[in-house]
Amino acid sequence: MSFISKLEETVVCLRAGRVTLPYPVEQQPLPEKFRGRPVFDGHKCIGCAGCANNCPARAILIFDPCQELRILQYVGRRCTLCGRCADVCPEAAVSMSHEYECGTDKIDELQQRLELFMSTCQRCGRCFTEPSALERLKMKGYRFDELQNERWVFRSRAYLDSEQDVSDVAIEMD
Repeated sequence: MSFISKLEETVVCLRAGRVTLPYPVEQQPLPEKFRGRPVFDGHKCIGCAGCANNCPARAILIFDPCQELRILQYVGRRCTLCGRCADVCPEAAVSMSHEYECGTDKIDELQQRLELFMSTCQRCGRCFTEPSALERLKMKGYRFDELQNERWVFRSRAYLDSEQDVSDVAIEMD
């Protein structure tokens, strides 16, 4: 009886035909909302660090060497391709590509680095961009992630608790 059941199973499997895809030889079309690795657009990015603050894998690092310059570094080998960075970006500067074949011998091929110039006010010297994006993220101060060791450094004083600590410069009008 077991021989007959094995023979029936063999016949069912032979009728099914080929069920695997010839993947490396023939590329299959990707689904429309497929998430590959993130791509950062330096022309759209305002440096708000929303992507770095919301990345669960801590694959996006921020470093502020001075008030006018912000360095954003994407560490590709940590990324889980979740797409949260693209979801929280207020300016749509992060988009998910259709690249999913990330195998490489060189780690540098998976990384991206943006050096952003942050505009400063001529009167008070503080950084500013469009107020709606920065107000939504409620961020202030400097970020100091370790780019050499690719570590995310959390500083609790980087978030606004209430109103601004520094008031604007008063201008007397005649």
